[in-house]
Amino acid sequence: MDSRPPYVGKRRRHGEVLIGLAGVLVISVVAAGALMLALRPVSGRQPPGAAARHSPRPQRRLHPARPPVGKIGSYPVAARSMRFIDRSRPQLGARVLPTLVRYPVVPAKAVAAGKLARGPFPLVVFAPGYLQCRSSYSALLTSWASAGYVVAAVQFPRTHCHLSYPDEADLSNQPADLSTVITRLLAISGRSSGALSGLIDPARIAVAGHSDGGDTAVAVAANTCCRDHRVIAAVILAGAEWPPLGGQYFPPGTPPMLFVQGTDDTWNPPSASLQLYLADATGVRYYLELPGMGHFSPYEGRSEPEPVVARVTVDFLNRYLAGKRASLASDGNVPGVAVLASRGHLPG
Repeated sequence: MDSRPPYVGKRRRHGEVLIGLAGVLVISVVAAGALMLALRPVSGRQPPGAAARHSPRPQRRLHPARPPVGKIGSYPVAARSMRFIDRSRPQLGARVLPTLVRYPVVPAKAVAAGKLARGPFPLVVFAPGYLQCRSSYSALLTSWASAGYVVAAVQFPRTHCHLSYPDEADLSNQPADLSTVITRLLAISGRSSGALSGLIDPARIAVAGHSDGGDTAVAVAANTCCRDHRVIAAVILAGAEWPPLGGQYFPPGTPPMLFVQGTDDTWNPPSASLQLYLADATGVRYYLELPGMGHFSPYEGRSEPEPVVARVTVDFLNRYLAGKRASLASDGNVPGVAVLASRGHLPG
C-alpha cells in the first residue's frame, strides 16, 4: 500500500503557488548552506564516518583449545589430597573418604598465551583392593594422569591397608562411596577458583578398580543395585561379582568394559573375571589375559606386564571415555605377555 498521504485538492490559487515556490527556494538555500558547512574541514578532521571506513577491523578473539588427551607422558602430573565425609547414610555413621587426586598440568605458558585451556579432562575414579594401599598403584595411576586424565584414588573406611581389624563385608557399601566421590569432585571442579576449578569434564567419567575394588567398580558401572549413570566406561582389574550386593549385572545400557586378569592369579581366579566378561552381552567389552601373572604385580609393579596394562587401559579410556581413535589390539597382543579378546570371544 502506498505510504504517501492522499492527494486532496486539484487546484490552488495563483498566490498560493507563488508563496509555495518562494518557500521551496528559501529551504533549498538554507539546506545548501548547511551542507557546505558540514563538508568543510574543521581543524584537519575528516568528515564524519571517514575514520570508521578506514580503521582496521578488530580481530576475532579465539578461545583456547581443549588440552589433548591420549598419550602417556604428555603431561607433568600434580597431586592433591582431599578428605570427603559422607553422612547421607545414617545407619553407617560418618564415612570418611580420603582421596588422592592426580591430574595433568598444562604448561603455564600455553595457558597464558591463550593457546590451551587448563581443562577440562576426563575423570577416572579408582577403587583399591582389599587391604591395599593407594600408593601401591602409583605407577599405573600416574600413567593415566600423564595421558590427560584426572585420576582420583579412594581410600575406603573399613578395608584400607592401615586397619588392624578390617571388614571385607563393608564392600557392599563401597559403590555408594565411589558415587559420593564423583559428586564431590564435580562440585569442586565447578567452583570459580581452586586447584581443581574447571579441571573435570562431567560428561566423561569412568570407574576402575582392582580385586575387591574391581568388584566395587563393576557394581557402579553395571549392576542395577548401584548403577551410576554418569559413568560411561569401566576398567576392572582382577574383579568379580559380589553376591551380597544383589541386583542384576549388565542390564541394558551397560557402558563399555575392559576386564584384565592374570592366568596364575590364586586370589581372584580367572574364572571370576571370565564370568563377568561372558555375562556382559549388552555392549562393548574386552578381556586382557596376562599369561603366567598373579594378582598384584600386573597393576602394582613397574616391570612387565604393568607397562602393557598401562598402555591397553589408556587405549581403552582414549576410545570410550575421551572419544579418540585408539587401537587396543596393537598394544594388547604381546607374545608371552598379553592376549586381548573382545565381543565375547575367548583369548587364544
